[in-house]
Amino acid sequence: MCGIVGYAGENSAASVIIESLKKLEYRGYDSAGISILGSGIDTYKSVGKIVNLEATIPEGLSGNIGIGHTRWATHGRPSTINAHPHTSGNPCKISVVHNGIIENYMALKEQLTAEGYEFKSETDTEVIAHLLHKHIYGKPDGREAKCELLTGLREALKEIEGSYALAVLCADEQGKLVLARKDSPLVIGLGKGENFAASDVTAFLNYTRDVIFVNDFETAVLTPNSVEIFDREGKVREKKIEKIEWDFEAAEKAGYEHFMLKEIHEQVSAIHNTLAGKVSELEGTIDLKELNMADEEIRKLSRVQILACGTSWHAGLLGKYLFEQLAGIHCDIDICSEYRYRSPVISDGTLAIAITQSGETADTLAAVREIMSYNCPTLAITNVVGSTITREANSVLYTRAGPEIGVAATKTFSTQLTLLYLLAVKFALSRGKLSPDYVKGFITGLRKIPGQIQQILNQKEAVKECAENFAHSDNYFFLGRNLNYPIALEGALKLKEISYLHAEGFAAGELKHGPIALLEKGTPVVTIATKGQTYDKVLSNIKEVKARDATVIAVADNKDTEIGKYADVVLTIPPSSELLSPLLSVVVLQLLAYYTALARGCSIDKPRNLAKSVTVE
Repeated sequence: MCGIVGYAGENSAASVIIESLKKLEYRGYDSAGISILGSGIDTYKSVGKIVNLEATIPEGLSGNIGIGHTRWATHGRPSTINAHPHTSGNPCKISVVHNGIIENYMALKEQLTAEGYEFKSETDTEVIAHLLHKHIYGKPDGREAKCELLTGLREALKEIEGSYALAVLCADEQGKLVLARKDSPLVIGLGKGENFAASDVTAFLNYTRDVIFVNDFETAVLTPNSVEIFDREGKVREKKIEKIEWDFEAAEKAGYEHFMLKEIHEQVSAIHNTLAGKVSELEGTIDLKELNMADEEIRKLSRVQILACGTSWHAGLLGKYLFEQLAGIHCDIDICSEYRYRSPVISDGTLAIAITQSGETADTLAAVREIMSYNCPTLAITNVVGSTITREANSVLYTRAGPEIGVAATKTFSTQLTLLYLLAVKFALSRGKLSPDYVKGFITGLRKIPGQIQQILNQKEAVKECAENFAHSDNYFFLGRNLNYPIALEGALKLKEISYLHAEGFAAGELKHGPIALLEKGTPVVTIATKGQTYDKVLSNIKEVKARDATVIAVADNKDTEIGKYADVVLTIPPSSELLSPLLSVVVLQLLAYYTALARGCSIDKPRNLAKSVTVE
């Protein structure tokens, strides 16, 4: 995933683009670059973060139209040469920034090389610049344009296979930039005397909240005073203008040292906001009108198919337990990058649920398109209004988490879980598996979760001390049973994502089937030991771990007086029902990962080699 920005307006393009790129740096920070359209095209690039790029740009750089890019490397190592924008022509005639992957770039590169174009980088994107130059200028040394930029872009795109969000400048077409999109996110921001383009609305939220989402195969022309959008046949499209309601201050750190810590704390409000308007304690009902399914349709369901990647997959795995345990519906969960290459067996009565924080995850979108080809209804759970998944799925449930800037997902995970709880209970009610009285108690317990999370946050110093004590361990293990198994997986993922420690999550019952051989003296083993039907089994697992001289860190209820007899360290959560305790346990594990990374001096919000969402395969 990379971040692209475009600007056409009355202000300094360089200043606006640099500030916008900083907002997108979570999408990639291997390298960055900018091109400004003035009398010609001036391009500046650097390796590393945006501040490095900023230092290369001369003061007073003129030009009020430009494009920028922050890169997460896919083709070619991070380097100045491989950084975007990529250009073509001598002098420079074309400049391109690109998010996506060009699958046939090698064939195009060979063709263009044979025609005299010289390649400087290892990237697939440089192919776009030279191919576009060819369609506009005819040959590498062509100085006179044979067609307009938009026309040349449309012709070039006919030869390209793969995914792209593009912003393009042409030296001979002053006053505008051109955009195109297929399978990679692209949004336009509408201002007064200025217009914006970006991979994500966070890039320009401090300038405008009025946006237009660009769809696949659409192209657009931006000038300071106009925006025109065209379909793949070149016909002008009338597009709906949407207003982003996020508070811009929510995208700033607000005094926290890192976005991740801020977002861990924001789970209190995020879960509350996700629940708002959806539950009634008095009536014992769940209102999910966005589901667009009547009770009769829910009763006809025979199977739920969950599709997700990464952290969202862990949420979906917990969802599988909930749908089967509460609603009595068979539920499968698949990793999207594998599902899309299988030959799935889809029966009548199947509902597909796609979970994606960004709504732009390439493998999730591909899996959704695959399952929709079987005429299977789809429900998306996402955090981003107007994202691609929201336009392709049959119905959408939004997590009301607000913008999440830290690469490691925290509040979006908790709100995904919240919606899965509501869905499972809603389905159980519709199918007569739960009584309204049970649901009243469930809602009461769920309403308490934000306050209980705050209690955990108020005692985070205990987690910090634990993290510091084990920060330089070589390996970590996480164990959980039943509903806590997905939380163990998520805890391990969080730790390795941001602290770079080797960490593995296991179903605790699998400990004897191989993993126990890896235990050594002092190895920290985090065991989720909250009260429930498997509590005694977990205590048995703890004893097995202790017999190998490993160190047990238990996550347990603060009313549990027994656990301290077995564990070396106890990190507590407020008592809750067995069903809801995962929403509390995961907060402890998030804090453990955060403070471990902090003690190790790691880059917490922007961990190496990772990006916020994976928008290319």
